[in-house]
Amino acid sequence: MEEKLTVVQWLKEKLIGHLDISERYKKELFEQAKEMEFQQRKKDFVNGYKARAKESNLIFDETSEMYAIKLFNETFKSE
Repeated sequence: MEEKLTVVQWLKEKLIGHLDISERYKKELFEQAKEMEFQQRKKDFVNGYKARAKESNLIFDETSEMYAIKLFNETFKSE
Protein backbone atom coordinates (compact mmCIF):
# COMPACT_ATOMS: atom_id res chain seq x y z
CA MET A 1 0.00 0.00 0.00
CA GLU A 2 1.39 3.39 -1.02
CA GLU A 3 1.74 5.91 1.79
CA LYS A 4 -0.15 9.16 1.25
CA LEU A 5 1.98 12.27 1.56
CA THR A 6 0.84 15.60 2.87
CA VAL A 7 1.31 18.52 0.51
CA VAL A 8 4.26 19.73 2.58
CA GLN A 9 5.91 16.29 2.48
CA TRP A 10 5.34 16.07 -1.28
CA LEU A 11 6.86 19.52 -1.86
CA LYS A 12 9.81 18.73 0.40
CA GLU A 13 10.55 15.56 -1.61
CA LYS A 14 10.40 17.52 -4.85
CA LEU A 15 12.76 20.24 -3.60
CA ILE A 16 15.36 18.22 -1.64
CA GLY A 17 18.55 17.99 -3.62
CA HIS A 18 17.32 20.48 -6.20
CA LEU A 19 18.38 23.78 -4.71
CA ASP A 20 19.49 24.94 -8.15
CA ILE A 21 16.05 24.57 -9.77
CA SER A 22 14.67 27.49 -11.71
CA GLU A 23 12.28 30.01 -10.23
CA ARG A 24 9.75 29.04 -12.90
CA TYR A 25 9.85 25.38 -11.82
CA LYS A 26 9.58 26.37 -8.15
CA LYS A 27 6.48 28.40 -8.98
CA GLU A 28 5.00 25.43 -10.87
CA LEU A 29 5.63 23.16 -7.88
CA PHE A 30 4.04 25.63 -5.47
CA GLU A 31 0.99 26.02 -7.74
CA GLN A 32 0.68 22.24 -7.96
CA ALA A 33 0.97 21.98 -4.16
CA LYS A 34 -1.75 24.63 -3.71
CA GLU A 35 -4.08 22.68 -6.00
CA MET A 36 -3.35 19.44 -4.13
CA GLU A 37 -4.18 21.15 -0.84
CA PHE A 38 -7.37 22.65 -2.31
CA GLN A 39 -8.55 19.22 -3.51
CA GLN A 40 -7.79 17.66 -0.11
CA ARG A 41 -9.70 20.41 1.68
CA LYS A 42 -12.66 19.82 -0.64
CA LYS A 43 -12.56 16.08 0.04
CA ASP A 44 -12.41 16.71 3.81
CA PHE A 45 -15.29 19.21 3.58
CA VAL A 46 -17.50 16.70 1.73
CA ASN A 47 -16.54 13.91 4.14
CA GLY A 48 -17.53 16.20 7.02
CA TYR A 49 -20.96 16.67 5.49
CA LYS A 50 -21.25 12.92 4.99
CA ALA A 51 -20.32 12.24 8.63
CA ARG A 52 -22.83 14.78 9.93
CA ALA A 53 -25.56 13.25 7.78
CA LYS A 54 -24.74 9.79 9.12
CA GLU A 55 -24.81 11.03 12.74
CA SER A 56 -28.22 12.57 12.07
CA ASN A 57 -29.51 9.43 10.34
CA LEU A 58 -29.90 11.38 7.08
CA ILE A 59 -29.24 10.08 3.59
CA PHE A 60 -26.09 11.35 1.90
CA ASP A 61 -26.48 10.59 -1.81
CA GLU A 62 -25.01 11.95 -5.05
CA THR A 63 -27.23 15.03 -4.87
CA SER A 64 -26.04 15.72 -1.33
CA GLU A 65 -22.44 15.34 -2.43
CA MET A 66 -22.95 17.69 -5.37
CA TYR A 67 -24.50 20.25 -3.01
CA ALA A 68 -21.58 19.93 -0.58
CA ILE A 69 -19.07 20.44 -3.43
CA LYS A 70 -21.04 23.45 -4.70
CA LEU A 71 -21.09 24.95 -1.21
CA PHE A 72 -17.36 24.32 -0.80
CA ASN A 73 -16.59 25.96 -4.15
CA GLU A 74 -18.71 29.00 -3.28
CA THR A 75 -17.16 29.29 0.16
CA PHE A 76 -13.50 28.69 -0.72
CA LYS A 77 -13.21 29.99 -4.29
CA SER A 78 -9.74 28.86 -5.40
CA GLU A 79 -7.61 30.85 -2.99
